[in-house]
Amino acid sequence: MTRRRLWLTTAALAVAGCAGPFPQSTLRPRSDFGRAIDHLFTGIFWWAVIVFVLVETLLLITLIRFRHREGRPAPKPARGNTALEIGWTLAPAVILVLVAVPTMRTILAVAGDAPPDAVKVEVIGHQWWWEYKYPNLGIVTANEMHVPVGKPVQVSITSADVIHSFWVPALAGKRDATPGHVTRVAFRADSVGEYSGQCAEFCGVSHANMGLRVLVDSDAAFERWVKT
Repeated sequence: MTRRRLWLTTAALAVAGCAGPFPQSTLRPRSDFGRAIDHLFTGIFWWAVIVFVLVETLLLITLIRFRHREGRPAPKPARGNTALEIGWTLAPAVILVLVAVPTMRTILAVAGDAPPDAVKVEVIGHQWWWEYKYPNLGIVTANEMHVPVGKPVQVSITSADVIHSFWVPALAGKRDATPGHVTRVAFRADSVGEYSGQCAEFCGVSHANMGLRVLVDSDAAFERWVKT
C-alpha cells in the first residue's frame, strides 16, 4: 500500500509539473527568430524520434528472436557483411546531412542582421538589472523594453561588469552580454503582448532576480510610450 501511494504521489507531482502557464517557454514563439528556432527544433526532434523507434524496434526484435532457448544452438555471429556495414555507415551520415543543412540555414537566418530602418536598442547588463538605450529616440530605461509589433528590432548587447546573458525565450535566443564586447540579435515580433525574460548566465548572488520584460506594443501604443 505504501509503495502504491508513493507511485501515485510521484505520478501526481509529474502531472502537476506539466501544468501551465509557462511565461518563459521557447515552444510558443512570437517572432520570426523564435519560429526559425522552433522549426529547427521540431525537425530535429522528429528525426530523433525516428532513430529512437528504429533502434529500439531492432533491439527488441533481436532480443526476442535470438533469446536463449533450451535445446537451441547459439546463433552464428555475422562477420564481414559488407552491405550491412555500408548501410549503418551511410544511414547516420545521411541523417547528419539532413540535420546539418537546416541547422546552417537557421544559424545564418538568425545571425543578428537587421534592415537599416530597424528599431535600435542597446542593452547593457548590470548586477542585477538591465539598462536599455534607444539611440535614435533619445530614451533610456531599465528592466522593461518596448518594441513595436511587426517592425524589425536590432538589439546590441554588452555588459558593464560581469558576463550576463540576455534571453527572451518567446522572441529571441540567448546572447551573452560580455564586458568590452557587443553581441547582436535581430527579431520581428508578430504578437502584441508582454514577454518575460531572464539573465541566463550566473552573475552573482542576485542572479535569480535578474529578470526582464519585453512589451510588444501596437504602433499607436509604441508612439505613445515614446512621447511619454
